[in-house]
Amino acid sequence: MTQVTIATALRPQDDLQTVVESRTREWHFHIYFLLQSPTETAAALALRDAVLRLRRDGAFVAVPLHRVNKEPIGPHPAGSYEIWVPDTSFSDVFFYLATNRGNLSILVHPLTSEQRRDHERRNAWLGTPWPIYVDGLPRKSDEVPLQYPELRLGWSTAPDGEVSLDERRRRGAEVEALLAKDPEAAPAPLD
Repeated sequence: MTQVTIATALRPQDDLQTVVESRTREWHFHIYFLLQSPTETAAALALRDAVLRLRRDGAFVAVPLHRVNKEPIGPHPAGSYEIWVPDTSFSDVFFYLATNRGNLSILVHPLTSEQRRDHERRNAWLGTPWPIYVDGLPRKSDEVPLQYPELRLGWSTAPDGEVSLDERRRRGAEVEALLAKDPEAAPAPLD
């Protein structure tokens, strides 16, 4: 007899303070390319140079590591490089890479104190997913590894750059009021 297991639905977190305090502030984009393909390698490096030019020109904040991996390294199975992005530039960089990646695959994951979970379960892919080797990644560390604290972005954001919970509630109420008469917009629950 075949046993069928029905997954129980998890209740999504909806407490404002918990959600705001647990959000991630930094992201990694890992651009993969086949080392055996001169065309794909050239495309990956051209994309990297374009990101660097756009950062210089102020389109967004994105910091490709200086190192380009010419062999599999860590959990990454191919040639690759990493681009660090603070949460404030995530949407701009995500859209840019999604529309300019060509045939390249890009692993996107948050940067938290749980590296293995970030790579394995909290990830997303632009393009075809690649198998990654997560066994060597730590499950949990005591701290989030800060990158580029001198930018005062991401995990290093200055407290005065934060939006307060009261301000978030005010903005949320304003959006609800503006959408109240729009039949296409679902209203928030009343509880």
